[in-house]
Amino acid sequence: MSTKQRFICRKFSLLLYCMLLFQVSGAQNDFGKVDNWLKNNLEELGGRAVLVIYKDGKVVYTHSENGLNKRQKMVAKFVAKRQGKDQSEMTEDLEPSSRLRIASCSKWLSAALVMTFIDEEKLNPDDSIGKYLPVMTANGKGNIKIWHCLSHLTGIKAGTLKESLQEMKEIKSMEEAIEKIAGQHMEGEPGKTFHYGNVGLQIAGAVIEKISGKSFETLFAERIAQPCDMKNTDFGKGSVALPAGGAFSTANDYLNFLVMILNDGKFNGKQVLSKSSVIKMQENYAKGAKIISSPAEAGSWGYGFGEWVMEEPNVRSQGVTSPGLFGSFPWVDNERKYAGFLFCFNLKSKGRNERYKELKQLVDEAFK
Repeated sequence: MSTKQRFICRKFSLLLYCMLLFQVSGAQNDFGKVDNWLKNNLEELGGRAVLVIYKDGKVVYTHSENGLNKRQKMVAKFVAKRQGKDQSEMTEDLEPSSRLRIASCSKWLSAALVMTFIDEEKLNPDDSIGKYLPVMTANGKGNIKIWHCLSHLTGIKAGTLKESLQEMKEIKSMEEAIEKIAGQHMEGEPGKTFHYGNVGLQIAGAVIEKISGKSFETLFAERIAQPCDMKNTDFGKGSVALPAGGAFSTANDYLNFLVMILNDGKFNGKQVLSKSSVIKMQENYAKGAKIISSPAEAGSWGYGFGEWVMEEPNVRSQGVTSPGLFGSFPWVDNERKYAGFLFCFNLKSKGRNERYKELKQLVDEAFK
């Protein structure tokens, strides 16, 4: 073979290699169907949505879709006026750095914060809350355990999620919040009665405040937000933190938290949570419990500590999530080793569970 022929063969081989490499990488990260899903579902998502996906050590997908219709703009302006907010906050385009209230996505953050105390052996999941909060014992609730609080299994009767949040807004201190909870009736046996709401995490928040002598807001900043580089995430900085639904965050910030969970509690080389705590959070503690109240968008999912268990082939779930009242949907897929966060704002919940599953399936397929 002549020198010229060898040169031509090498060029052809290099070209063929590049074409094959492009085909493989394209097949592994084909998000075309995901793009279309966001466009087709934008109205149901509230007219504004951001989706971010992380895999193999990097963000592999970021997409913002914005298109509020006239009705949605009117509703957004009405909500802004009612809540005393700037109208632009409710109508401007959503980007990965935009900051909004994330409702029940807060639960995952709060449960993780409580688990940092368990990692340090300052708290035990089997501890009774009466050990830290005498008012609960005085009202016959001291035997409720910490793990009951993290999994909505306290057995304490509570109003709807909306009613509970409204009541909490009027409370001026954590002590006042706990006194109110202590006086509520029981509706079932602790550990055997599931009622999705705000009560359990509020109690758990009060316990870690008592142990540390610091506010919930300060503890979250020190133990979760700072080590996970969540610079724009907090619990509203009001008179009393609402661990079950009071957080504000951005798509970028919350994805950092999910990356920490995906990496068995480690973020940027720092162990924020122990691997054992991450696994413990992902077990289904609601299995066999009497279901008093569960949101329709959760479908048949089980519940761990601050998060829903989407699939449960073994002890550790393949997929976990903590969607919020306003439509945001964070998830971690332990089997396929990736994390995603759909960030949006919409009060309309009909069909959410089906949409969440459909979106996740499309993202799963993008990695095949």
